[in-house]
Amino acid sequence: MTDTSFVRHDMLPEQAPPATSVGLLGWLRKNLFSGWVNSILTVISLGFIAYALAGLLPWVFQSVWVADSLKECREIMAATWGETHGHACWGVIRERWLQLMFGFYPPEMYWRPILAFVLLLAAIAPVLFPGAPRQLLYVTAIYPFLLPWLMWGGTIWGPVLVAAGLAIGYLVHRFLKPIIGGLFALIAAVAAALIWWLFLVGPISGALSSALPIGIESVISRNFGGFMLSILIGVVAIGVSLPIGIVLALGRQSDLLIVKALCVGFIEFIRGVPLITLLFVASTLLNIFLPPGTNFDIILRVIIMVTLFASAYMAEVIRGGLAALPRGQYEGADSLGLDYWQAQRLIIMPQALKISIPGIVSTFIGVFKDTVLVMIIGLMDPLGLATAIRADAAWNGIYWELFAFIAFLFFIFCFSMSRYSMYLERRLRTDHS
Repeated sequence: MTDTSFVRHDMLPEQAPPATSVGLLGWLRKNLFSGWVNSILTVISLGFIAYALAGLLPWVFQSVWVADSLKECREIMAATWGETHGHACWGVIRERWLQLMFGFYPPEMYWRPILAFVLLLAAIAPVLFPGAPRQLLYVTAIYPFLLPWLMWGGTIWGPVLVAAGLAIGYLVHRFLKPIIGGLFALIAAVAAALIWWLFLVGPISGALSSALPIGIESVISRNFGGFMLSILIGVVAIGVSLPIGIVLALGRQSDLLIVKALCVGFIEFIRGVPLITLLFVASTLLNIFLPPGTNFDIILRVIIMVTLFASAYMAEVIRGGLAALPRGQYEGADSLGLDYWQAQRLIIMPQALKISIPGIVSTFIGVFKDTVLVMIIGLMDPLGLATAIRADAAWNGIYWELFAFIAFLFFIFCFSMSRYSMYLERRLRTDHS
């Protein structure tokens, strides 16, 4: 019998993969032309994109940038491209972009909101990125008190005394905790801080200002406007609504009947009322319930209402994350001998927040976009200023350029938040399948 077995003694040399499976050609074949259905859809999509770009690109790039009115824009267009249509008049942006950004804020003080924005980036850097210098946490700590002073101005003693209220609350809690227990010590600390802020900060600040006047020029809230106002409302609402939402979510799951009822009632009431209604309450009806002569800043009222609105939605997002955790996580915390707050801080809440990242960021984006609703109550946000600009005889009749510029600004911020959430999900991912 003939032996036909064969044993290879030499390895075959390595060969390059087929050109159709690697590189750009391989990506196109895998993602766009993997079958006849996908190929047809790709061709149709490319045709639609080409059709859209054929009208959009000339409108963006074959446009007028230097003009003092819409009439002058149209004259330049007619002289350059004839009687054709589809050319933008960006002269309105070139002339009014500072107003769209800062509203009626005094031009000589533009450095203050710019500095506030730069400090905002420095303050959130160590919170969002673990590789940021830890020294920036000092900026994070003082920024909530520095922001209102930079934006509104006035004496420096107001923010300093407000910060002192937190120190007073901390000292009261630390002193009373061994005596009356943690819960009652916390209640006493909150009460002490509120008494300090409501009744003592004003007189003491006035006395210190008279003795040692240190401050910057004040700016009234009616001068606030433009994209600066949207960022101010959005940043404060986003930053404050997250911790309030966490407390509300925990309160909704509490075994204490009164706490649970209050949290459920607040969440359901706020979620059942449109934000525009709450803004009208902040603008008009709230003054009815305040003592006569009380001066409650309109922007502060709006910030409070937007924050409460965002907190209710944030609480439901976080409650979904808590509900998604398996029961074993709670039992594991109990087996380690952790009390309620230790278990929430070390085991439960980090996992719940990780699960809730997409919903949290979606809520943040929605809140930031909803800041344009303040136009309804007379605040000059970017859309309100666009309406005012179009009312000017020089720019009467211009629409798309203003709205495109505003949409572009909002897209930058919202897209950045979306991309950060994706980065955060990748960084916190524990499964590597």
